[in-house]
Amino acid sequence: MTKQQQQIHSLEALFEPYTVHELTIPNRIVMSPMARAFAPEGVPGEDTAGYFRRRAENGVGLVIAVGMIDHPAASSEPRLPNMYGEAALNGWREVVRQVHEAGGTIFPQLGHMGMIRPIGSQPYPNAPSIGPSGLDLQGHKVSEPMTEEEIAKVIQAYVDAAVNAQQIGFDGIELSAGHGLLIDQFFWEKTNQRTDRYGGDFLKRTRFAAEIVQAVRTAVGPDYPIAIRISQWKMGDYTARLVDTPEQLEQFLSVLVKAGVDIFHVSTRRFWDPEFAGSELGLAGWVKKLTGKTTISVGSVGMDSEPAEDEEADHQGLEELMKRLDNQEFDLVAVGRALLGDPAWAKKIQEGRMEDIQAFTPEAAAHLY
Repeated sequence: MTKQQQQIHSLEALFEPYTVHELTIPNRIVMSPMARAFAPEGVPGEDTAGYFRRRAENGVGLVIAVGMIDHPAASSEPRLPNMYGEAALNGWREVVRQVHEAGGTIFPQLGHMGMIRPIGSQPYPNAPSIGPSGLDLQGHKVSEPMTEEEIAKVIQAYVDAAVNAQQIGFDGIELSAGHGLLIDQFFWEKTNQRTDRYGGDFLKRTRFAAEIVQAVRTAVGPDYPIAIRISQWKMGDYTARLVDTPEQLEQFLSVLVKAGVDIFHVSTRRFWDPEFAGSELGLAGWVKKLTGKTTISVGSVGMDSEPAEDEEADHQGLEELMKRLDNQEFDLVAVGRALLGDPAWAKKIQEGRMEDIQAFTPEAAAHLY
């Protein structure tokens, strides 16, 4: 067996199908959600459809695409695609059609920016930014805490977006609940200082997310996949933590499992970093171990050839990734920057053509291709 054949053989598990509920994903490669802001007035166009189609026809099993919910403070950028409104939904319908035609599956990641949205942002500059306690990620007071009436309206907006996605053919949905966005702001003690039923200890702070999941589950039925993306780190604070021990993590996750989550998309900066002392398991490995649920790992996958300046030199590549996949530490692998740099990254990996992969550059993120 040649070296190239050995490489291809070692990656075979990455290209095996995976089934959750009634959905079969053709392989284990996921395109990570990345807000590209190329949808004028929130409407994804033919270029967006072609962008996702190219990844699907080149071996990405599951595409996850950002879609904003219908709330005036959800977005800070009028070119982020909406998951509401006839024009946007028609645009998404074509995206879904092309991804399916190319052999892939696709979820929207439903998002609300919460307090990370700068006040005065388009498309609704007069709308105040909202959060559980009106605190930004540095803990500074910016606005008043959300009322329970506002909370109920936002929960309904998530439900409406999920139903829209289901009706136009998306294969499942994902809730954006990491990185300091709105749902994560309810999770995090620094941004959630509420004393009502949506605040308190780390378990009580899961209530908002749990109510969203429960309401979405009721609306879409028992077999429609619901994913949630979680992280410890926040934008601008890589040391932030929701939980400090495996025991706390298990309690935190159990609430979301009970609410109806099928898939945990676990975001870390580096997939190989141990999460807790005394174990080599990363955060995704712990989530899989504690819940048994479908788990997606993400964090610098495919970036081993040219690590960013702020990343440690001991970068781990595909060999380490495959070892952890073979050990069933996670089920699916999300790839971000590498797929921005090269739409055919997955196909080239499968064929052992690593030397042909186009490296990610900032210019690659400047347009859709």
